[in-house]
Amino acid sequence: MSQSDPDFMQSLARGLLVLEAFVELGPDQSIASLARHTGLPRGVVARCLHTLVMTGYVAQHDREFCVRPKVLGLARAYLSDRSLSAIAQPLLENLRDRLGESCSLGVLDGADVLYVARASRSRIMAIGLHVGSRLPAWCTSMGRVLLASLPVAEREALLPPAPLPSRTPHTVASLDDLRAVLDGIARDGLAIVDQELEVGLRSVAVPVRDGRGQVIAALNVGVNALEHSVEHLRTVIAPALAETARLIGLASGSAL
Repeated sequence: MSQSDPDFMQSLARGLLVLEAFVELGPDQSIASLARHTGLPRGVVARCLHTLVMTGYVAQHDREFCVRPKVLGLARAYLSDRSLSAIAQPLLENLRDRLGESCSLGVLDGADVLYVARASRSRIMAIGLHVGSRLPAWCTSMGRVLLASLPVAEREALLPPAPLPSRTPHTVASLDDLRAVLDGIARDGLAIVDQELEVGLRSVAVPVRDGRGQVIAALNVGVNALEHSVEHLRTVIAPALAETARLIGLASGSAL
């Protein structure tokens, strides 16, 4: 939070922080649990919750709180008919039907990749993914594509501190190794993650570029590692991904 910016509304930022906490914690949270998660004093959390209840974004049941459907309206502008999500959705569904695999579109949100469109075949991950899901960018194929597109200084600020969390036995072990992987992705325009996020899951991602060549999103396909090899991802799925990414980029430019 910026203390030196005279236009920065700390109270609004704190309220949003409390609201965002429900994404990770789930419904039915207490003031104490939200204070622990956000690091805010309990009195501040209580005032934020009171305001959110009064404005209809949060409901209170005894000493527990949960978000109300009104929060969905906040996403309406982003998910409008002219948004990247709406433009990409039919193209993702076409790609899913052609490949028979789930595909997703994501953007960078801080150090996470945020899913903004998805066409699912079946659930191949233990973690159920949907629009609005987020995962650490550094260990996902879409996240790595997006990180690799950044200037080095910006990229470094978003990498986790050493030692890297070992999500599976296949996860990249060191920051130096991760930096080398990102440099390769920046060079090749392709990211393949082989069971680093979850055992049994392989994924491949490519960048989506606008008319100026700027990376605006990433597109990926996830497959069962028992069904498809890394070579299949590289030679069969990646070219189909690249073509769909090109179409999304073109369509996003024409919608502006």
